[in-house]
Amino acid sequence: MKKFLLSIILLLTLTGVEKASAQFRYGATAGVDLTTLNFKQDLISIDQSVGYQAGLQCEMMFPGIGFGIDFGLLYQQRGATLNLGEKLVWSSLGYGKERLYLHDVIIPIDLRFKWTRMDGFEDYLAPYVFGGPVIAFTVAHNNLDAMSNAGGNLGVQVGLGAEIFKKWQIQGSYMWGMTYSTKTKLLDDFSARDRVWSVRVIRYF
Repeated sequence: MKKFLLSIILLLTLTGVEKASAQFRYGATAGVDLTTLNFKQDLISIDQSVGYQAGLQCEMMFPGIGFGIDFGLLYQQRGATLNLGEKLVWSSLGYGKERLYLHDVIIPIDLRFKWTRMDGFEDYLAPYVFGGPVIAFTVAHNNLDAMSNAGGNLGVQVGLGAEIFKKWQIQGSYMWGMTYSTKTKLLDDFSARDRVWSVRVIRYF
């Protein structure tokens, strides 16, 4: 993890050298997410749950080539509904259909490609694709004693979107958790990773 973070810092430092020729901007973003948890083993059924996210989004594009970097700092509420009552180990303790809420500060860092050579049409509508790591720090959660939550996790996301009038962006993405975000207390080796669909709107200043 330390080597990964150092690599990201180095990348941002190197791109900062080119900031004078790159087009840098920032804006506000908000959206909704649909989250489920993927356990290592077939343990219980999981119901997807709707959450939300909001924060700051930055973009640095390099003119003429369509490539760039985006990164952000967002608050995200996610989670899932765990049907713990399906197993005697939890139903005997009074657990049933339990909602797990996790509150994260997330840092998405993406490489992106935007179609910018469309004979002026890109001033009105410009599609783009993106992908990269998502670093999450869990800052709060609801009180569900059956689970033990990690302090954060690392994921990878891919997505696509469209820029409208060079000010607004609408994008959708899917994120795979690479490290676990929660695990059961009573059973060993039953950890779960996030799977998150997200739709966000960005307004650049």
